[in-house]
Amino acid sequence: MKLLVTGAAGFIGSTYVRVALDARPGDDVVVLDKLTYAGRRENLTDVEDRIAFVEGAIEDPVAVREAMQGADAVVNFAAESHVDRSIAEQHAFARTHVIGTSVLLDAARELGVERYLQVSTDEVYGSIEEGSFTETSPLNPSSPYSATKAAGDLLVSAHFHTYGTQAAIVRGSNNYGPRQYPEKLIPLVILNAMAGDALPVYGDGRQVRNWLFVEDFARAIDAVLMNGVPGEAYNVGGPDEEENIDVVKRIVSLTGRDESLIEYVTDRPGHDRRYSLSSDKVRALGWEARTRFADGLPLTVDWYRDNEWWWAPIRSGEYREYYERQYGRSLG
Repeated sequence: MKLLVTGAAGFIGSTYVRVALDARPGDDVVVLDKLTYAGRRENLTDVEDRIAFVEGAIEDPVAVREAMQGADAVVNFAAESHVDRSIAEQHAFARTHVIGTSVLLDAARELGVERYLQVSTDEVYGSIEEGSFTETSPLNPSSPYSATKAAGDLLVSAHFHTYGTQAAIVRGSNNYGPRQYPEKLIPLVILNAMAGDALPVYGDGRQVRNWLFVEDFARAIDAVLMNGVPGEAYNVGGPDEEENIDVVKRIVSLTGRDESLIEYVTDRPGHDRRYSLSSDKVRALGWEARTRFADGLPLTVDWYRDNEWWWAPIRSGEYREYYERQYGRSLG
């Protein structure tokens, strides 16, 4: 199979490339990535001799058509992924999630691609006080990030119904694991704790997240690509729920630091209180989460501890300016 994976220089996409190559070593994998601040060639170093890499944006029809030529399947990870950045400046999110998805779908139809899979997020459903969202739950996004992701999902559904595009959607809960850009909670707290910096926690820290190890999500994505039903959405939730403050305290313990580093900061505007996804539908395809949070979090801490080469350039570059704007203080 020739497989085009967009956004695969990012955290989840690069993990998926490894999972797909392990499952089907004979696949011809093409990566199309814009290489924004969170897209890094370093994320693909160990598989670079097994892929073809094309630098380009999914909102560019020429780049998309060139990368998609001859593809049997497309998996779209390309995204602006950080809610905080969408609140500050939403236009890039609309370009990628809406225009980019439209360009990909048009090209897939015109080039006769057999399968198209859109990678989405639990945030399109909004917040839920109790229970779990299913695939039939209404979309109720709260941020520019989740609203534009929901718009992309609706375009996928529209292309299935209007043009017969063999497309499906997979929505994941909060991912964590190696190679996650440190604007996100878990890597941010790990690196700050190792450096002895303050650990910023939004509001009261009692927001609940359904944590999913990145390799488990990647395996679920591949299961949906290979065996999912076109026109359907599949939710992929993690096996454990944790409040953000408890996650932070776990990391403090794992890094040997003191909880005095925790600093409560002004909450994010429109911050969803709780996310939770039912995974019954994807389990019917044979998928199960393999990594419990109590095991995956120490593995993640160890990876950042052992891979300073990966994160040191990030903390010395644009990220420092972003961090100061976001939290009103500098990194140490």
